[in-house]
Amino acid sequence: MQKFFSNKKLIILMILIIVTFGLLAVTVNIRDKKSTPPVVQQVGNDVVSVVGGVFAYPTNAVKNATSEFSDLYNTYSENKRLKARIGELAQNQAKLEVVQDENKKLKQELKLNGTLTDYSTVNASVLSRSPSSWQNYLTINRGQTSGIKKNMPVMSGKGLIGRIIEVDKVSSKVELISTNNELNDKFAAEILGDNKNVTGVVSRYDSSTGDLVMENVNSTKDIKKGQSVITSGLGGLTPRGLYIGKVYGIKKDNYGMTNSVYITPAAELRNFTVVTVIKSSVHGEN
Repeated sequence: MQKFFSNKKLIILMILIIVTFGLLAVTVNIRDKKSTPPVVQQVGNDVVSVVGGVFAYPTNAVKNATSEFSDLYNTYSENKRLKARIGELAQNQAKLEVVQDENKKLKQELKLNGTLTDYSTVNASVLSRSPSSWQNYLTINRGQTSGIKKNMPVMSGKGLIGRIIEVDKVSSKVELISTNNELNDKFAAEILGDNKNVTGVVSRYDSSTGDLVMENVNSTKDIKKGQSVITSGLGGLTPRGLYIGKVYGIKKDNYGMTNSVYITPAAELRNFTVVTVIKSSVHGEN
């Protein structure tokens, strides 16, 4: 029985195809004959249109579905590509910000180097800085191969930050001026005055105020807030003229006997990534 209905459908389909082509042939033959009644021609055209539409519907449906699938796939591919592009742009933006930050710091170092006309210098990057000794030490990426030697002073931005205490082949350890190590070598300094310079020693760092403390001052009579403080060159470890900071104020010790000068450091001692090592005087001075 099922085979019969299947054959029946096939027979009907074949009849429809034959009728369609027959009507097409008749329509073509009678189209140019003036004697042909218009009604007959219209009926033939209508039948052809209906039958043609029946066969064209599934074909158009498949074509439209294929087109819609293609559009959907293209949209998906474009969306995927745009997402990848957004990720690339975000990464490039991050890289750009890092480069801009490094460029800014290097410009500061170059400005600094322009003021150190009597010294040869080497720029270096900070490799590590331990949180447990943040204000005491850091490691830089320059060593013996770059001509770095022990006791060379180190600066960052506009001011002095410390000196080299250990040197390896390609790295060095810097002891910061903000160290709480009481056994470290102090920095001999002088305050530039209008009539007379005042000498002393930058001996410690006040972490509560962020100021450097200059002690053993020979006189506080002419010291004023805002005066510049530089290295004096006394002691031989550090050359004269390296900028330390500006006078913030004068305080007496707990006994009211000794005056200490508080200095606002020129360098940001809490945060820097690029430094400048002062190698030597171009005139051969140490």
